[in-house]
Amino acid sequence: MSANRRFPCLCRLVLYASLMAIPGAPAFAQALSYVPLDRYNPAFPQYAPQTAQPGEVPSGTDELPVALRKQVVTYTSAEPAGTLIIDTANTFLYLTLGNGKALRYGIGVGRDGFTWSGIETISRKAEWPDWIPPAEMIARQPYLPRWVGGGPGNPLGARALYLGNTDYRIHGTNDPSTIGKHVSSGCIRMRNEDVIDLFGRVDLGTKVVVLPNDNRGVVNDQHRNGVMTVQVPVQPRAISRNNAATSGVY
Repeated sequence: MSANRRFPCLCRLVLYASLMAIPGAPAFAQALSYVPLDRYNPAFPQYAPQTAQPGEVPSGTDELPVALRKQVVTYTSAEPAGTLIIDTANTFLYLTLGNGKALRYGIGVGRDGFTWSGIETISRKAEWPDWIPPAEMIARQPYLPRWVGGGPGNPLGARALYLGNTDYRIHGTNDPSTIGKHVSSGCIRMRNEDVIDLFGRVDLGTKVVVLPNDNRGVVNDQHRNGVMTVQVPVQPRAISRNNAATSGVY
């Protein structure tokens, strides 16, 4: 084929390819407008690649230290069976069972300056909750999205237990590596499979005792070896926040 004949053919191919791309261009541009420049940055866990569907909760048990896995432990408390006690300092949540026993879960708690203590009750329960960061949190972290729908990429995880009239929750997480750490803005994080388990065990009105971020009330601290004896004060102090920002935290 001569050069004179090849040139018109090449032009037709370029034109055809351009026409084929036009219908998809607006959708592609629209998609880009919602994606952060660095979508795989740890600051944007809600945009991480998703492999699970909302009804599927991958197990992460084997990835946790033994002490942070769900287990029945020896436990002494003045609180009645069915009470939730959050040991902020040692990153454990206890569901009292009575007879000196409790079901213990590993949790993530507030980072420095965002811990709190007191007594609340479970006022609402939600499955795969949406997350809407409040203005206060966006002011601190302007890169956050304004809304994240419920699902495996949501920072609130599979379930949420709302505490009284506060903005604090006991909820799941899309980042199980934070369990056992002081990382949140005041909320109590659990692995999704653990919060689903707890969600089915507690009702609205369940009492929740949040211990201070120290070892007050701990009598025999052997928790890392699988045994922990705790004496929770009969009347813990009223809810007290340590410079915590309380709206829409997670």
